[in-house]
Amino acid sequence: MNKLTVSIFAGVALFVAACGNNSSSDKASVAAEQQVAEQQGEVYILDLDTTNVSWKAFHKGGFAPRWGTLGIQSGELTVADDEITSGNFVIDMNSLLVDPLSVTDGDKKPEDLAGHLKNEDFFDTAKHPTAVFKITQIADLDADTDSGAVEGANKMVSGNLTLLDSTVNVSFPAKIAIVDGKASVTANFTVDRAAWGIKFGTSEADPAEWMISKDFEVGVAVIAAK
Repeated sequence: MNKLTVSIFAGVALFVAACGNNSSSDKASVAAEQQVAEQQGEVYILDLDTTNVSWKAFHKGGFAPRWGTLGIQSGELTVADDEITSGNFVIDMNSLLVDPLSVTDGDKKPEDLAGHLKNEDFFDTAKHPTAVFKITQIADLDADTDSGAVEGANKMVSGNLTLLDSTVNVSFPAKIAIVDGKASVTANFTVDRAAWGIKFGTSEADPAEWMISKDFEVGVAVIAAK
């Protein structure tokens, strides 16, 4: 895989798109690792058949997007008084898939990109087969929050996301609902992969690599039942 090919492909990660791309999602804020929320209330177990995580990455300017999915290995939420109080999710990084529809180059294969994203340039899944997200706080959403938030967003979710050897706290708007014994969390946001030290393709010394966006988009649709 030559450098120009890599520069078209790179920029993907987990759990989002500034730098001038065309994403309409909200940019997540990042901070140092925070204390994890205390478990309170009933335990709701994630439905692994309906829960999903999607990703989308771009060149700077929003062109040549690539997208796909990640699988959730396990997870749970706790709910008290119709409010989510805590939660944790384990993401199977080896489950990363690239949607063939996003690979439009005739001589490229989606499995080649998936393999590159799993190697030491990005997620190094041989050494780090999972990523973990642990909720630290859920608060009511400020009415002035950017309109890029997912439709119907009513809460601000903050949590520690561990990728590779780094843990960073991320905050993003989400739509949360507790109905008939089921809890749902829906979100669409962007993050900068460099916050976790994933810096492949970000060198400004090489114009080809400089064109790779450090930001990537994450979509989350969580369903859990007690």
